[in-house]
Amino acid sequence: MIVFVRHGQTAVNREGRFQGRLDPPLTELGLEQARLVAKSLVGCGADLVLTSPLQRASDTARAIAEAVGIAVEVDERLVEVDYGDWDGQPLGSVSRAQWARWRDDAAFAPPGGESLIAVGERVARFCTDRLRADSFVVAVSHVSPIKAAVAWALGSDTDATWRMHLDVASVTRLDRRGDGPPLLLTYNETSHLRA
Repeated sequence: MIVFVRHGQTAVNREGRFQGRLDPPLTELGLEQARLVAKSLVGCGADLVLTSPLQRASDTARAIAEAVGIAVEVDERLVEVDYGDWDGQPLGSVSRAQWARWRDDAAFAPPGGESLIAVGERVARFCTDRLRADSFVVAVSHVSPIKAAVAWALGSDTDATWRMHLDVASVTRLDRRGDGPPLLLTYNETSHLRA
């Protein structure tokens, strides 16, 4: 099983800006969200916590690992999409033409950035490697990689990710029965944040 966790809140996502490869810390609320998601995973049976190298994910992962009592390892494939020149810009600053191209063409990459196809390919490699019957990992990542993992599990194309909403500090679970196809067990769990 893979339990995907989206990191807690940062000032950049609170302000509605592209965050991508920027590396801001969690806000006070983000730290509390990390604590709450960690508490919800105590006793889950995971063997390992994997994390994106970015601070907002690794701080969330560290809280989980401490609560669950297991090790943390960095996996570069869990890093957020690279928005290139868009990083740090308000979401509304992108022209309508560029936004339409971003939404309509999964091969399009923002200037200096990464395409959603590239994100999907690296996340598919991660899921193929980690979704095994003998493995149970928590993977702390970001909105685009987690949506890509869900699309992979459902056998959907990248367009499906535009129809998904994923909250900060949410939990999404993928599993596989034997040699069967991957299964989406849960998506965007947030009840632990209301505890």
